Amino acid sequence: MVAMIPADWTIRALRQHLASGETTPAKLAGQALARSNSNAGRNVYLWQDAEWTLAEAARAEAIPRGTGGPFGDGHSALWGLPVSVKDCFDLAGAPTSCGVRFYRESNGIAAKDSWLVEQLRAMGAVIVGKTHLHGLAYGITGENPEFGDCIQPGTTDHLTGGSSSGSAASLMEGSAVAAIGTDTGGSVRVPAALCGLAGYRSSLGRGNWRGAAHLAESFDTLGWLFRDLEDAPLLAVPYAATLIQRPERTFSRFAYVGDDFLHDCEPEVAAGFHTMIRELQALGLQGRAIDTSWWADTIDIFAPLQAAEAAQLHAGNFAHFERPIRERLQWGASLGAEEVAVLRKRHSEFRSRMDELFASQELVMLPSAPVSALKTGAGDGGVAVRKRLLRYTSPFSLAGVPCVAIPCTAGGVQLAAAREDDEPLLELAARIGLARKTARR
Repeated sequence: MVAMIPADWTIRALRQHLASGETTPAKLAGQALARSNSNAGRNVYLWQDAEWTLAEAARAEAIPRGTGGPFGDGHSALWGLPVSVKDCFDLAGAPTSCGVRFYRESNGIAAKDSWLVEQLRAMGAVIVGKTHLHGLAYGITGENPEFGDCIQPGTTDHLTGGSSSGSAASLMEGSAVAAIGTDTGGSVRVPAALCGLAGYRSSLGRGNWRGAAHLAESFDTLGWLFRDLEDAPLLAVPYAATLIQRPERTFSRFAYVGDDFLHDCEPEVAAGFHTMIRELQALGLQGRAIDTSWWADTIDIFAPLQAAEAAQLHAGNFAHFERPIRERLQWGASLGAEEVAVLRKRHSEFRSRMDELFASQELVMLPSAPVSALKTGAGDGGVAVRKRLLRYTSPFSLAGVPCVAIPCTAGGVQLAAAREDDEPLLELAARIGLARKTARR
């Protein structure tokens, strides 16, 4: 079993310790490295260099202390903190596998940092390594025949979910206090739900993908996995760093899916969802159930468009990938221009209707996944598992909206807001986290 992570292994608590001088970036990096790759497959990280990470910690320590900032020491919210990065972002001096050996070998060593890594390093975050992912970020279970399935630390047969599999595992084992993930069709939200973590999927278009590998640009978003909902507002950076300041707002109402949508949901997950409804109401928000029958064709829009865009990105390389991924790429390549144009029209119409829903209801909530666990051998290549999970995630993927993944007693829920309402959504997540802690006292 993995050693229990200390209760103060959260962003806010560790930053307070750093600001007061109770600990240092080097000490935190050493603890993170000691806990790394503790899952059954020893494969949380696909690239790691302890000497490099410790040098990064020393570099962070050398940044002059100042005044102001979120913790009064003149540093960013992420200064000195151990952070993991999904292995689809370039880091100078390291390979980028995108979860497949073909790209790790053919791409060689990255000459420059990706935009996201640049931002993290400029803020003084200490990168512990590059984490496991489902091949090409094109899967939702965390199974990977080339690098091994990503098993949850402390278990022998529970998958993390994907594609941000190693991101979730790094938090579970305590080798990172925050983990970079991406979310195209649920790749932050599903691992969060399966691993008892919090997550943040940013609005489509936030951040910069320079030096990062896309899967399907119409849906790819940047995000985080983390442990404490109260930390959520601190993670708006770096994605919001260049945005014009938006007026403050708070939410007063939310909508949620009715029980008919939950027909294939595990009872424990459904119970957690209903508890979350009551939690939001206790915070003063007015909730109402909505008819989502018009969501019935979301997978029929999302999956082929995702496949078509992925096929263009990986054209000529299909033979190098595992069969389930190869077959989805071949399907995407077979779609004609007229068929794709019809799908894009349907996507636009669905997105417009979702915009209207958020304009009237402000927030929309449903479970992140209908299950609380996936065992090894889940078979992401099969239709059943993939379709069952995507039915819950694809509506928000098509809408391009920000989501917070909120852990429940079993599984988790996803709470979404209109595009660019990321900051007030993250503030609400923190309120939920604080209310839960207060209730436990």
